[in-house]
Amino acid sequence: MRAVAPLKIKAFGIDSLMLVKLKHMTKGIRTMKILMVLTSHDQLGDTGKKTGFWLEEFAAPYYVFKKAGADIVLASPKGGRVPIDPSSDSEEAQTEATRRFKGDREAQLAVAETSVLSTVAADSFDAVFYPGGHGPLWDLAEDIDNISLIQAFADADRPIAAVCHAPAVFKYPKAKNGKPFVDGRRVTGFTNTEEEAAGLTDVVPFLVEDMLKSNGGNYEKGDDWASFVVTDGKLVTGQNPASSARAAEELLNLL
Repeated sequence: MRAVAPLKIKAFGIDSLMLVKLKHMTKGIRTMKILMVLTSHDQLGDTGKKTGFWLEEFAAPYYVFKKAGADIVLASPKGGRVPIDPSSDSEEAQTEATRRFKGDREAQLAVAETSVLSTVAADSFDAVFYPGGHGPLWDLAEDIDNISLIQAFADADRPIAAVCHAPAVFKYPKAKNGKPFVDGRRVTGFTNTEEEAAGLTDVVPFLVEDMLKSNGGNYEKGDDWASFVVTDGKLVTGQNPASSARAAEELLNLL
């Protein structure tokens, strides 16, 4: 059986996401349940401009998880409708995933009706994924309920993933030994040079790259704006929007 499996996969074009789904079905395992935590913050510092979550960083992972047959729950600090960063909804920022989202009433309804983060229990989920956008720098990085949630996932050795600015959520969580959660771990996140290119170095409350390094993380990066994902144990981090889908796939590989 093991010998013919690769031939069947090749013959029928079954990809890795379908294999994850089939693995759960054939072993009688319950449906994977993945929590996606989004920002509620919509102000870009004192610039008077709006921010929120970056649409591609939500949409691409969302459809990766959907394709794998996962049950997805969305949560945010305030609950209800979460803000989409207007820049991520511009014509030049559109991708296949964001265009699909625009025609997907179910996904749009999910974004409009997120659960309140304080009501979410880590032990109800198999994994958690954090889309980025600048919003998380202001609320999720500081949110006590979110810090506790990350620590609960870490203590239970359940997969955690964050992409682009979302690794900001690792600013305060601690490991069981009392050290920063990312201390000694391979990590990535939005680079200082990418933030400089965005013109927001002096606007954001802190730089993701600098914070991860100061917390003891073994920070790695690829080329600016190119897909780059790092997996260390049950922790997956992606550098930028282009890394979103791959980060989601890496998270699934850990389930």
